[in-house]
Amino acid sequence: MFDCRDDVLQWARSVAHENGFVAMIIRFNTNTGSRGRISFVLIGCERSGEYRCRKKEFVRRDIETRKCGCPFKLRGKLVVGGQGWMVKLMCGIHNHELTKSLVGHPYAGRLTKAEKTLIADMTKSMVKPRNILLT
Repeated sequence: MFDCRDDVLQWARSVAHENGFVAMIIRFNTNTGSRGRISFVLIGCERSGEYRCRKKEFVRRDIETRKCGCPFKLRGKLVVGGQGWMVKLMCGIHNHELTKSLVGHPYAGRLTKAEKTLIADMTKSMVKPRNILLT
C-alpha cells in the first residue's frame, strides 16, 4: 500500500533502476468525479510497444529502435475508499536482456530537481562550466 500515485511511481522507478531497466508510465487515468472512471496508472518497461515514426516522409531505415515489445507491466490503482494505492504485477518477464549499468542512458541520466537548482545557483555565481561538470 502506498499513500499516493507519486509514491508508486518513485518505488517502481527505483526498483527498476536497481534491476537494470527503466520503468515509465504507459497509460494513466485520474478520477474526475464522473461515474465509471477510476484512478489507475499502468507502468511498463521503456522497451515495451512498437516504434511509430512520426513523420512519414522521413523514414530512416539505417537506425535501430529500443522498442522490442517487452511485456513487463505493473498496475497501480486507487483502493476503494481512497485510503491508498495498491500495486499489482500483471506480467513480470522481459523479452530482452537487462543492462548491468544505466550509465549513458538518456532517461536514467536526467538531472534531479536538486541537481538542477545546484547548477542554476552555480551558474549565477559565475562558476566556470568545467567546474560545474566536476561537481
